[in-house]
Amino acid sequence: KETNALLEGHFILSSGLHSKQYIQCAKLLSHPKQAKIICSSLKEKINANLNNVDIVLSPAIGGIVVGYEIACQLNVKSIFAERVESKFTLRRGFVIPKNSNVLIVEDVITTGKSILECTKMVKQNESNVIGYACIINRSENDQIKEHKIISQIKMKIQTFKEDELPIELKNIPVDTPGSRHLSK
Repeated sequence: KETNALLEGHFILSSGLHSKQYIQCAKLLSHPKQAKIICSSLKEKINANLNNVDIVLSPAIGGIVVGYEIACQLNVKSIFAERVESKFTLRRGFVIPKNSNVLIVEDVITTGKSILECTKMVKQNESNVIGYACIINRSENDQIKEHKIISQIKMKIQTFKEDELPIELKNIPVDTPGSRHLSK
């Protein structure tokens, strides 16, 4: 809350659902000292649960900063995937070497869509996803239970379909803060 990473109001999430709260980790990550502390603590959890990380892969844009900081602290390579025509792709000369042990790092995991797309990319490169890590885990997605999600915080944020909005949300202006559906 100190960095305004937890926002209160009326938000439309990338899933199309409405919420009273929104997590904007970019606000936290814009404070290097606090980000380093959070990522250091997350790195300790990663070390306690995983061995032999070769490379950190992060989905753009939210995961880039946290992925980079985790990779620095683990002393491994950091790369990121970015959307090209709605599909995650490795660009900028990034590669996942065959048989690499890949840790996928995000800022917030909600639906799991981004990390599942990155998982597919890792498998296509004949490498191994050894786990997922994030600052905040909001996921309830059974499809990502193949690997444990290592997180700083497990948080449940109540969501609503548009036709089921509580009266207090109906009376608040709507904000759409995510980046997934930004136009060019």
